Amino acid sequence: PSRESFVSAMEAGGVAAMEVVARDLKTLGLYTARALSFDGVEYDVLEHALTPAQIEIYDAYAGAFRMIHHNLEAALTATGVNDASGETNASAARASAKSRFESTKQRFFNHLLMGMKAPTIIRAIEDDLAAGNACVIQVVSTGESLLKRRLETMDLEDELVEGALTPRDYVLGYLEQAFPIHAQKLVEIDGNMVAEPLRDETGALVVSREALALRDAAMMELMTLAPIPSALDQILWAFGDEAAAEVTGRSIRPLKAEDGHLFIEKRAASSNSSETQAFMDGEKDILIFSDAGGTGRSYHAAQTAKNQKRRRHYLLEPGWRADAAIQGLGRTHRSAQVSAPFFRVCTSDVHGEKRFTSTIAKRLDQLGALTKGQRETGSQGMFREEDNLESPIARAALRGYFADLAAGRAEAMRYESFTDWTALRLIDKDGVLLEELPPIQRFLNRVLALPIHMQNALFAEFMRRIADQSE
Repeated sequence: PSRESFVSAMEAGGVAAMEVVARDLKTLGLYTARALSFDGVEYDVLEHALTPAQIEIYDAYAGAFRMIHHNLEAALTATGVNDASGETNASAARASAKSRFESTKQRFFNHLLMGMKAPTIIRAIEDDLAAGNACVIQVVSTGESLLKRRLETMDLEDELVEGALTPRDYVLGYLEQAFPIHAQKLVEIDGNMVAEPLRDETGALVVSREALALRDAAMMELMTLAPIPSALDQILWAFGDEAAAEVTGRSIRPLKAEDGHLFIEKRAASSNSSETQAFMDGEKDILIFSDAGGTGRSYHAAQTAKNQKRRRHYLLEPGWRADAAIQGLGRTHRSAQVSAPFFRVCTSDVHGEKRFTSTIAKRLDQLGALTKGQRETGSQGMFREEDNLESPIARAALRGYFADLAAGRAEAMRYESFTDWTALRLIDKDGVLLEELPPIQRFLNRVLALPIHMQNALFAEFMRRIADQSE
């Protein structure tokens, strides 16, 4: 259908009709959009459906992380942190290694999903520009530290390629710096047994050859997988720096020449101001900003600005701070504006991505309750109660779901497969459900690293429980 008939059909039919149209568009392989409005400001949820090739890549990375996790457990035993039975000899050392791994995994899959969504977002931006709108993209991370680390390890004659600038390097950095390869010895301090690094006669740390082999095998597995560039870089490469203003505070960034080659551009400290001005003057119709872009900047269709096109504000990466997300949304929605912005929350059909939207939904709900005394005011209606996966209802639903998983009553997955892929134990040696079950944050993190079909099935079953209990 044409844009006009699509909009009129949604307005006439309401939410139910919108859901039907969105489903049909998804069936056709197009992105879905649920459009609603609040306080005169419209917004929609822009959902990217992963292609078969992207699903294959995601599943390959999920398998790689499963391998890394199993190798990590084996390395903890090889270095003496765990004993032969798998019980820990040094809880602090084990907790440090596991915590670093889980945070790296969460960061990686967040970046991977953003990179996979980029093609849909780019097409939507092209449509918006053709309709005469100006586009604003909100992100949190820029990948500058990753770029600097990559440049430090490159030789002068090496050519910069897209594969060298991907979130995969976060995981490789973890394996190089934090994967346990040094042997430990147990010592007693104040009656407690703790692990200390084992050193040879020269004082050098002793490396476990078994743990080193496990780390190298994990690194080789990752290096064979397809790289996905960051969403920020993909958008810049698609439209070029002459059309897109970047207000992120990056001192260097990778750009593409006309022949497709990458080169590094150094940016002045004043680039944030000049780029903002270029957008507000109408010299550029796309603006990408992050928290580091500076506080107090405005990107709205101001009556005093030359660029008075209606803003299409893409919430590509909400981040973990609700106040920062709200502040970012407010940069295109100010007083004395010609028109209100149109907000777009960018997501995918990967159910594990609810890990990120649920956290921001929780923060937004808390922010609304604190600032205006009403739970619905913080999120401005952009998230439903079921979207908050860290609510008391969700935690209660998870405990019931854990019980069904352990008893073999869950349809999505067998308990043996669940523990193998997630490394979450729900029952004791006698088969009794544990009193202290994994918290919902840990469950969501582990589900994110499952193959797509597994996590979608698991999440669908879990979300049905939350929806039923919310109802």
